[in-house]
Amino acid sequence: MKKSSSLLKTITPVVFTAVIIGIGIMTRQQWMPWFQTAQTAEAASEKAAPVEEPKILKLSKQARKNLELVSKPAIPETYWRVIQIPGKLVDRPGVTDRGVTSPAVGVVSNIHAFPGDTIRPGDRLLSLRLFSEYLQATQKELFAATKEIEITREELNRLIPLAKKGGLPQSKIIELQNKLRRQEALIQSHRQDLLTRGLAPRQIEDVAGGTFVSEIDIVAPPLKDQAKNVVTIQQTALQEKDSDEPFAYEVQELNAELGQQVQAGQLLATLANHGSLYIEGHAFKREASYLEQTASNSWPIRVEFAEDDAGNWPSLNQEFEIRHLSNSIDPDSRTFDFYIPLSNQSRAYRKDGQTFVVWRFRPGQRVRLYVPVEEMTDVIVLPSAGVVREGPEAYVFQQNGDLFNRIPVQVLHEDRLNIVIANDGSITPGLFLAQNGAASLNRVMKAQAASGMKANVHVHADGTVHESH
Repeated sequence: MKKSSSLLKTITPVVFTAVIIGIGIMTRQQWMPWFQTAQTAEAASEKAAPVEEPKILKLSKQARKNLELVSKPAIPETYWRVIQIPGKLVDRPGVTDRGVTSPAVGVVSNIHAFPGDTIRPGDRLLSLRLFSEYLQATQKELFAATKEIEITREELNRLIPLAKKGGLPQSKIIELQNKLRRQEALIQSHRQDLLTRGLAPRQIEDVAGGTFVSEIDIVAPPLKDQAKNVVTIQQTALQEKDSDEPFAYEVQELNAELGQQVQAGQLLATLANHGSLYIEGHAFKREASYLEQTASNSWPIRVEFAEDDAGNWPSLNQEFEIRHLSNSIDPDSRTFDFYIPLSNQSRAYRKDGQTFVVWRFRPGQRVRLYVPVEEMTDVIVLPSAGVVREGPEAYVFQQNGDLFNRIPVQVLHEDRLNIVIANDGSITPGLFLAQNGAASLNRVMKAQAASGMKANVHVHADGTVHESH
């Protein structure tokens, strides 16, 4: 009885264990996913471990060449904050264009200069066959007055000796002398009248001698005083070999045709000289205070000319300053204009015996104006491509050989070309900073950090970066 009891005690645990194992095998599909989920969660937890924020990048010489990296020392400087304003080139009223009108009624009998031709003061533009009764009458009166003077002088020469001998009253001589002075004044007025009507001095002498003028030449007018210096300076290269007179005008528009009858004062041609132009800026009213400040302080303005082939022209050595501001606002664009003088550049070529001029700047050409509004001192200026942003953070890259250290900086101002950085100690002056490719460097740095690559470097207290020893 004791043996049976002892055997039962020995078998019972074994049977129980076998039952548990059997149940576990039969239900393994239900409980095994629990262990797999736990393992996956543990692995995911290990994989999601935070990656250390990268700060150092190492690039080979070939990689730097592929990125076309350029580095320059960081030097504190003064920078002018500017506002960009669009504009265009326009003619300068009273200087650029010059109208030529008909001095009398007539018919266009010949045309000597055509649009595109270059001429000098006194060169012929057109010829007119005169139909003016007034002009013909003036010529007749000049001739008559000239003959009357001759007759009066002959009579004086005959009577003066008689008056001296007492055979003639002295009052007769005085009367003839007064008549002579009146005729001389009349002749002078007729001569001036014919000069204003377009007759040359030689033609007026012919009229006084009895040869009346039936055709006159319309010539280019003399240079105006305010434009003379500009033209002389700018157009020296356009002088002819056989003439000391500089180029003055280009025939811009011809308003007459052969055989056309024209009236006195009618516009016959428009002459132009683009040696002096205006840069016309278009600003909004809210920018008026900035422009007034710039104009009153004579601050220079940087001008960017659209479609300008600067490589084929001499350097433009002139400062651009605002001359005046317009006091009216355009009702359509709601902008007001301001004006900056521009001295143009030109060159000429000869073809078929004619001289033709080519201007560097032309009316209607678009410009972009950079108007200074604020002076920023002791700042570091980098090109826009030298700074990369990540949310509110901005970074630059300091280069030391193959190594690049990413440095957070404070941006004070930025425009289309440059970014202004505060000189607050984050950058040591004199150390080299990458001027371009900051975005590419940042991407490469993050890729290296994600792949587990280590730059194996350290940063010294002065900001320099070196490989670990």
